[in-house]
Amino acid sequence: MTEINNIIKSKLNALSECGVEVSLFELKLLMADALDIDINNLRFYKDRPTQEQINKFEKHIEMKKNFWPVDKILGKKSFYKLDFEVNCDVLSPRFDTEVLIDETTSLFEKSKKLDILELGTGSGCIIISLLDEYKKASGVGIDISAKALEITQKNAINNNVADRLTLVNASWFDNDIEKKLSKKFDIIISNPPYIPSDDIKHLDNEVKNFDPMIALDGGIDGLRDYRRICLIARTLLKEGGYLVFEIGINQANDVKKIASANNLLLIKIAKDLGDIERCVILKK
Repeated sequence: MTEINNIIKSKLNALSECGVEVSLFELKLLMADALDIDINNLRFYKDRPTQEQINKFEKHIEMKKNFWPVDKILGKKSFYKLDFEVNCDVLSPRFDTEVLIDETTSLFEKSKKLDILELGTGSGCIIISLLDEYKKASGVGIDISAKALEITQKNAINNNVADRLTLVNASWFDNDIEKKLSKKFDIIISNPPYIPSDDIKHLDNEVKNFDPMIALDGGIDGLRDYRRICLIARTLLKEGGYLVFEIGINQANDVKKIASANNLLLIKIAKDLGDIERCVILKK
């Protein structure tokens, strides 16, 4: 393990000198992948790495020098209780988003049979996590990106919920979106694009260069998609149903006003682990 540690520490220093921020844990993830072992077993690893393994690790490091996110180097990311396949066609799952799962699962008993809609499913980490929690629920995920839905489908199969998840290649701006979905839902959940267009250029390289722009750009004020979703939610929600949003920093009051204009009642604004208002819960 000493040799492995020395290699990891040398790369940590080299990346820092290149201006690339990376944690020791992330480098351990990359090394564990190169060695084809679980990261929990890395500290017990005693074999000398082969040249092939070293080459694989070096390739990971070169990608990191070009600001690739670790999860997209590895092609996978853990979220909530599950593992998900990811690539540059989908938004990388964020730990901040896990508050949406915690808050949503507090709305109904786990044994309840529910209809859940996710708008902008991406990797599927949100809707699949909810279906994993609500074993009797059925879900629909829509996304404008067919490539993103291919990843969702793989993740649904890998996490054993594919038989309860229907995927629809569509946009919530489609004039006939209500007809395409053809049912009402107990829960609508969404992490829509919410970054103002002019702010995109200030994002970290790992985000603006490797997450799909369509999942980031929320229009001039970052609120474009909240307006549309609140509008169609009036039709798509069952009476007493809930609309759950992820929001950006300082957007809670604006989203509250948009919801009120659409006769949606604010139930709660929840903070993430960083003490930032991250989740808005509304009710029809």
